[in-house]
Amino acid sequence: QVQLVESGGGLVQAGGSLRLSCAASGRTFSIYAMGWFRQAPGKEREFVAAITWSGGATRYADSVKGRFSISRDNAKNTVYLQMNSLKPEDTAVYSCATRRVPSIATLTLTSGYDYWGQGTQVTVSS
Repeated sequence: QVQLVESGGGLVQAGGSLRLSCAASGRTFSIYAMGWFRQAPGKEREFVAAITWSGGATRYADSVKGRFSISRDNAKNTVYLQMNSLKPEDTAVYSCATRRVPSIATLTLTSGYDYWGQGTQVTVSS
């Protein structure tokens, strides 16, 4: 199994920035990619960004392209999500997840991920 712990959420004004972290432990050698997802009240969980563990290939949701950046530190088994120019519509619980099956084509799909963190709240005020 893989355990995931997110941190870095909080309250920020529109236009501000936050950096989320997700630390993985356990069977980290099995990780092919890590992703960030978010879920706002009354809405379904949606893909935000993902990165492959070895090659560092990335994918972003159209809604965050140019504002968010995902990166990883393999030595620390940690993935980061730098969020800039935040908007009120970015308000959600952000969760990280890992997947074992190698497939760049399906990195954006929630169903492809095996282990999930508990999430961290991000609130953007207008």
